[in-house]
Amino acid sequence: MQFGIFSVGQVSTDPATGRVQSEHDKIRMMVRMARRADELGLDVFATGEHHNPPFVPSSPTTLLGHIAARTERLVLSTATTLITTNDPVKIAEDYATLQHLADGRVDLMMGRGNTAPVYPWFGKDIRDGIDLAIENYHLLHRLWREDVVDWKGKHRTPLQGFTATPRPLDGVPPFVWHGSIRSPEIAEQAAYYGDGFFHNNIFWPMEHVQRMVALYRRRYEHYGHGAADQAIVGLGGQVYMRPRAEDAIREFRPYFDTSYVYANGPSLEETMETTPLTVGTPEQVIERTLAFRDAVGDYQRQLFTLDLGLPEEAVMEQLEILGEEVVPVLRKEFAIGRPAHVPDAPTHGSLLAARNAKDGETGETGEAGGIGTEEVAR
Repeated sequence: MQFGIFSVGQVSTDPATGRVQSEHDKIRMMVRMARRADELGLDVFATGEHHNPPFVPSSPTTLLGHIAARTERLVLSTATTLITTNDPVKIAEDYATLQHLADGRVDLMMGRGNTAPVYPWFGKDIRDGIDLAIENYHLLHRLWREDVVDWKGKHRTPLQGFTATPRPLDGVPPFVWHGSIRSPEIAEQAAYYGDGFFHNNIFWPMEHVQRMVALYRRRYEHYGHGAADQAIVGLGGQVYMRPRAEDAIREFRPYFDTSYVYANGPSLEETMETTPLTVGTPEQVIERTLAFRDAVGDYQRQLFTLDLGLPEEAVMEQLEILGEEVVPVLRKEFAIGRPAHVPDAPTHGSLLAARNAKDGETGETGEAGGIGTEEVAR
């Protein structure tokens, strides 16, 4: 099981001093977070993709390429790659390049984002959101697996005899997670391709998460990729920790109350009760996170966000606690009782080994056709 952190790249304002973090400081802070995560032995660093203030990561491949040169073992991922508004040809080439630079330590989480105006900013119509996610990913899937692609779709100009360059490292495309909070069509899409499904559940009650993951697992099995409990699932979480729970709540409350995403919503206590937000002791974080398995079954990736509105000093303190006190216990506890047939989170190495084993058995590789809107609707 993989454990890591993700950042949406929000520029913060310190509620105590009123100091607004600069974009430069936030970008450099994200690099330092990733480097420390690598040193602490975490598995994954993921960045969001946003094109509006107060967020800074508008170019994930640039940021992750820089981090790749400064880390050794960390898997570099996106917390969202906007499959709806990015051109799939550019995604194919940008992330294949990053894959080469990072020696395979790359995967992606496809999503539609949560900022409605991003569609017209990039010449798209939000009413086409699901169709764009389906069509664009079908093209991307082919671009990474076919050397020469002829393509005709609804939402972009046709391609004739096109080859995306560079080709994926070792002929193995980056693993893809499809991220969604509320759209069953995306869970269906992930299942159709046998890809991962990441439910970024940090704002949602567990009952909703259970339904979405269960749908994905059923459809994964339906499409013949394996048993339902072998489907590749990831979850999110948000934490703030101190040795005493009352200190954690007291310190975190001003950041919560002035947060870009939480302000003017439910109270801290209500949010903690109805979502995975855990503000308390490391032991409480461990107990809460272990309960996720009771809800969705054995899963492959757990990512935490630590920096929604917090200054760097506090974020780095939380990262130390996570890496030294929380994750080692979670690794041990999640391993207990985990069935042998439940797969680990895919990596470039494991995907390459599986491809080579398949080639050795069959002497060839096959390619499934694309998924259409009408298939997702079922």
